[in-house]
Amino acid sequence: MTERTVLQSQLEQGIAALGLRLPDDAVARLLDYQALLERWNAAYNLTAVRDPAEMVTRHLLDSLAILPHVSGKTLADLGTGPGLPGIVLALAAPGREILLVDSNGKKVRFLREAIRSLKLEGVRAVQSRVEDVTGQFDCITARAFASFADMLGWGGHLLAPGGRWLAMKGRRPDEELAGVPAGFALRAMHVLQVPGLEGERHLAVLTHADAAVA
Repeated sequence: MTERTVLQSQLEQGIAALGLRLPDDAVARLLDYQALLERWNAAYNLTAVRDPAEMVTRHLLDSLAILPHVSGKTLADLGTGPGLPGIVLALAAPGREILLVDSNGKKVRFLREAIRSLKLEGVRAVQSRVEDVTGQFDCITARAFASFADMLGWGGHLLAPGGRWLAMKGRRPDEELAGVPAGFALRAMHVLQVPGLEGERHLAVLTHADAAVA
């Protein structure tokens, strides 16, 4: 049995455990992305996770766990690193305009190669500080990016009216709630069950304070 076959089985079992239904080619394309990341990581140190099976759990399945909460036609992934969760979401639910934002040049070069080689339509990568990005987006994702105060202070201008901000966290970030800036509100806090991942994972959903609760 090849390594890819083993990883495919792991990924398929994880997707089933999450209760997701993905496009027919999504598993193969997600594994193509993982293989590309693994190859580039050897030279450019894009992620501390080096074991392929761990990549499936800690990168692919962890990103897929938030898919049911993603909404809207446009998405910005802030501090995306090597494309987490942005590229994973693009592969799992194509058709959305996605902007990948990171300040690290090596990571953005990888993102552009991934977009090209995976033929990701509607996905762009920019090297920028979050506060310098322009535009507005229906959905914003941020994975282990910063505190609520910092990420909304830097990037709150990017959230469209009626949009939702999905902040991926480890343990429940109750101590950060007091720092949510005026004009924004926490709408939900979900416990994420990531197949094969030990430790806590939470997803905070934030909106503009005057937005109708979805």
